[in-house]
Amino acid sequence: MADGRVERGNQTRRAVLDRTMSIASVDGLEGLSLGKIAADLGLSKSGVFALFGSKEDLQLATVRAAVDVFLNEVVRPVHRDPDGLSKVWRLCERWLDYSRRRVFPGGCFFYAVSAEFDARPGPVRDEIAKVRSDWTRYVERLLDEARPAGGFGSPEDTDAVPQLAFELMALMELANAHSVLHGDPLAYERAGRGILGRLRAVAAAPEELPERPPVFSSSS
Repeated sequence: MADGRVERGNQTRRAVLDRTMSIASVDGLEGLSLGKIAADLGLSKSGVFALFGSKEDLQLATVRAAVDVFLNEVVRPVHRDPDGLSKVWRLCERWLDYSRRRVFPGGCFFYAVSAEFDARPGPVRDEIAKVRSDWTRYVERLLDEARPAGGFGSPEDTDAVPQLAFELMALMELANAHSVLHGDPLAYERAGRGILGRLRAVAAAPEELPERPPVFSSSS
């Protein structure tokens, strides 16, 4: 009986977080309300409160749940790929597809909540900043690992990796923002062309990368 209660609690928690991730990607983390979530899911407000304790706890749990979705959609599928710029491209391609398919209704969850909390001090901002820093370091790590595999830049060019990572992420996030605001799926293809252009320009063997990205013709 105790195990049954724990499992029901876990199921309720997952249902709440599925709902809060969708809401936050559109309305922001400040748009979350324990009472509204309870009403939407047919739960008691006291039951939701018992699971999360406060709005801030709910916001933090939502960010962490979104991290796991992001890892499953973008990072884990390329984890075992051989090191090299092809792996970097595959990661970027996964990111563009994750945004294009609206895994979260508002596009990239972290783009949305970063803009909401970037100037607000506190635990939620700190958690979002950590997630963003972890993502940046991961992209930089893949680029660093591409060097021995025929990658780019001279050993003394210490800014080559951070600069390229910054440019790739900027292209991805602009595609997300442009598509969400204007409903234009071509933004993903344009970003893909830009990313491939940068990677091919620094690659020792550019022929190992596609010349053009796939055609992202719709969000379906």
